[in-house]
Amino acid sequence: MEGAEAASLLAESGLGRLAQFKTYRRRWFLLAAVCLLNCSNAMLWLTFAPVADKTAAYFHISLEMVNWLSVVYLLISIPFGLVATWVLDTVGLRCAVILSAWLNMTGGIIRMFSVLKFLSLGSQSYWYLFIGQCLCALAQPLIIFSPTKLAALWFPDHQRATANMIASMSNPLGILIANVVSPALVPEGKHIPLMLGVYAVPAVTACALATVGIHEKVPPTPPSASATNSTSQPFLTGLKMLLRNKPYIILAVCFGGGIGMFTCFSALLEQILCEKGYSNEFAGLNGALFTVCGLLGAFLLGLYVDRTRKFIESTKICFCLSALASIVFAVTSRFRHQAVTLAITSSLFGFFGFAIYPIAMELAVECSYPVGEGTSTGLIFVASQIEGVILMILLQALTVRVSEDPSSTCALDQDGALDWTTPVLVLAGLCSAMACFYVIFFHTDYKRLHAETKSGDLVKAEDTATADVPEA
Repeated sequence: MEGAEAASLLAESGLGRLAQFKTYRRRWFLLAAVCLLNCSNAMLWLTFAPVADKTAAYFHISLEMVNWLSVVYLLISIPFGLVATWVLDTVGLRCAVILSAWLNMTGGIIRMFSVLKFLSLGSQSYWYLFIGQCLCALAQPLIIFSPTKLAALWFPDHQRATANMIASMSNPLGILIANVVSPALVPEGKHIPLMLGVYAVPAVTACALATVGIHEKVPPTPPSASATNSTSQPFLTGLKMLLRNKPYIILAVCFGGGIGMFTCFSALLEQILCEKGYSNEFAGLNGALFTVCGLLGAFLLGLYVDRTRKFIESTKICFCLSALASIVFAVTSRFRHQAVTLAITSSLFGFFGFAIYPIAMELAVECSYPVGEGTSTGLIFVASQIEGVILMILLQALTVRVSEDPSSTCALDQDGALDWTTPVLVLAGLCSAMACFYVIFFHTDYKRLHAETKSGDLVKAEDTATADVPEA
């Protein structure tokens, strides 16, 4: 019934009469601009995390204050996420991308004020960093929500999943770059100004590309039947439709929880491994394998889904394999001298887990059509941030203080090290439970694809009827 309603919307808006669709080569420029912007924002987010101790010493602040430079992204994105969905689906993709590019660039430049002597606030220079991070955090939801909108408006149906995958995976690529580049640029605290300058360059470049190169809100001729209908539903109407859509709610809870788990895994990996004697370098290697293999998995699955349209089957299989990898990691990480197994497990966890991300975003649009892409993907992102905060608090609360172990590589505080056995087992259990829940209960029609198919059939029928009419 809902598929028929979607098809009727296409017909009512005149899309059913569109016999010709067109793609434009400049869609690849738009994709490149969004990718650079997404990558730059992720790099600005985690600039200081890999060199937290040197940052604290350089600015004469505590490690907790350094951590706030990353945590502020999480806190701001929850309330501003809803605003970002409204901007994308009401104001349009062009304004959203340009606004996010300027916020991102301004934040990156303001951070540099903290190391300029003529603008120095002395011991209060930290607040330049904090204000800059806040502006970059405001840009994040606009940037992260843009890929599905860009794919829907500018790319034909057989390229949508691939375009979404490329734009979405530029964010974890930026995280990977930050984790590699920050320690390389800052062997000593005195090199902090150089690091801030280097990270400002991609932000300025992305802003210039977006401002000068993006001229249109939508392409002159749509690439598919659903493209012109992409912003048809008012924001509040679309929000109400999503909250009454059971398949979408299941997807938002399960996939949002999955993103939250991946956030926790990335943030806590070093602390989990050091207690069993694994070095920080090995933890960094695991994090890199986790991200690189995830990018590869997302690329391969994106190509596969674009050809087969098997969104549901792909996400269910990958979710289950991710759950199995999390169980193996949880068990193996509790033993010493299992470096090879842990590296392989982290790689598989990333390969199958990251692969779900762009496909699930496309699936969110398919099961919620004709709601706007910004709203359908934005609500999942907000849910993932909320679930991530809850998981982070829960996992840290489940840790147990243990006496000092000679083989531990953790930087011990006065209360001793933390045992992460219970938290990692709980994380694996939650991942498995969500995978089972998703496999059993998630079922939906591909509403957007069905609407486009029916629209195409209508066009063929009209063309046939016109051809059969005899000339006077």
